Amino acid sequence: MSTTIRIHEFGASDVLRTEDRPTPEPDFGEVRIRVGAASVNPVDFKTRAGSYPRVGADDLPVTMGHDVAGLIDAVGEGVESFTRGARVYAMVDGGYAQHVVVSSGDVAAVPEGLSDAEAAAIPLAALTAWQGLIDHGGLEAGQRVLIHGGAGGVGHFAIQIARARGAEVLTTASAGDASFLRELGADTVINYKDQRFEDEAGEIDLVLDLIGGETQERSWAVLKSGGALVSTLQAPSEEKAREKDARVAVFLVEPNGTQLEEIGRLVTRGQLRPVVAETFPLERAAEAQDRLEAGHVRGKIVLTVA
Repeated sequence: MSTTIRIHEFGASDVLRTEDRPTPEPDFGEVRIRVGAASVNPVDFKTRAGSYPRVGADDLPVTMGHDVAGLIDAVGEGVESFTRGARVYAMVDGGYAQHVVVSSGDVAAVPEGLSDAEAAAIPLAALTAWQGLIDHGGLEAGQRVLIHGGAGGVGHFAIQIARARGAEVLTTASAGDASFLRELGADTVINYKDQRFEDEAGEIDLVLDLIGGETQERSWAVLKSGGALVSTLQAPSEEKAREKDARVAVFLVEPNGTQLEEIGRLVTRGQLRPVVAETFPLERAAEAQDRLEAGHVRGKIVLTVA
């Protein structure tokens, strides 16, 4: 049996249930991971509350979570790239569990020197940053990128990835996070409480919007003609995109083992490091979600799995 954290109904964090489920077996092309750690993301509490459109009432019950790191303890037929005992990390469905099965194509080796907690902090958030900046944003060396919400899970990876790609990095954050973000590679940190980013930034090639709402709307003022505005939250205005001759995108992150390998190489070269703000045991997943939902978390919150 495998301990899992599941929901049978939508609501506050008290709807999370600890349940023992049959240990899953890998199908063709899959591996099973004995989970050492799983991270917590905003999509988790949005799913729990019923506000994530990909999970409706007809999909319940579901196991929470989308990031894991641990050891492969079973390999399905057709898998040649991994063997039992390999330390791996992956973006998955149902990561709050002692065991998960996942397509081998979505898995990558954990970079040397990372703990399970650090590795589990990476997949969903770093893949979101990578796909937003590179796949959808087309970021190139020498460009100016503005990242809204730089201190959060996705934001702190986006700063490091953009820096590693040779971009000039500007970010919005609170004043207390300024030195932390400069250490990660931000060239300019704009205190969103006391400064208007329109007064501090201009001729931006790419805006990565992790905030939405008014922040996204105001971003048109700093985006250069022919630039790109990419959001994880809401579709940018097509009308304003035409006025600016800009590319726009709203996207949902997808698992990708090859990109996780690229991200791992940045870790190995010292160009990217995951920041774990706090850890909680799996059984305290409700407390961990409440902490993330309360806001102002620097980096990632991670669940350790016994």
